Amino acid sequence: MTNQIYTGRYTIDNTEDIVVFIIGMRVNKRLAIHKWLPVFSAMPGMIKELYINKEELGFLSMESYFGLRTTAMIQYWRSIEDLLAYAKNEKHLTAWKNFNQKVGNNDAVGIYHETYQISKGNYESIYVNMPHYGLGKALNHNPVTVERDSARKRLKE
Repeated sequence: MTNQIYTGRYTIDNTEDIVVFIIGMRVNKRLAIHKWLPVFSAMPGMIKELYINKEELGFLSMESYFGLRTTAMIQYWRSIEDLLAYAKNEKHLTAWKNFNQKVGNNDAVGIYHETYQISKGNYESIYVNMPHYGLGKALNHNPVTVERDSARKRLKE
C-alpha cells in the first residue's frame, strides 16, 4: 500500500452492500499487563491473515486507532456471511478461547464490537487531498463528478 496523496475530491462507488465492523479493546487496569497484553497481541496475526486471504474471506480493508486506554478497528467486509464465517475461523476461535480463559469476567480489560449491514446507495464518502483511506481504500476510489458533488447526490434518494 502506498501513501500517495490524491489531490482533489474523491468518493467511492456505493453500488455494493457492505458490512462495517468496529472492534476494539479497552484497558481498564493499566498495571494488569498480564491480562490485557495477550488480548492486544492476538490481533496482529488475525489482521495479517485477513489481508493475505482478502478475496477468499470477503475482507475488504480496515483502519486502526489507538487511544490512551482504548483501541478501535474499523473493518469493511463484503457481506455479513463472510464476517460470521471468519468468526468461526481457527485463528479467531483460538484468540476468543484464550481471552475467555485468561480474562473471562476479570475487569482488567474489556473488548467490544459493533456490526452494521449497509445496503448499496445508503452510504457515501468524500476524500479531499487524501491517500486511499477507509471506504476509499476498501472500494473503488473515483474523482467526484458534477453528478455526485454533494452528499445528497451520492446517497440514494
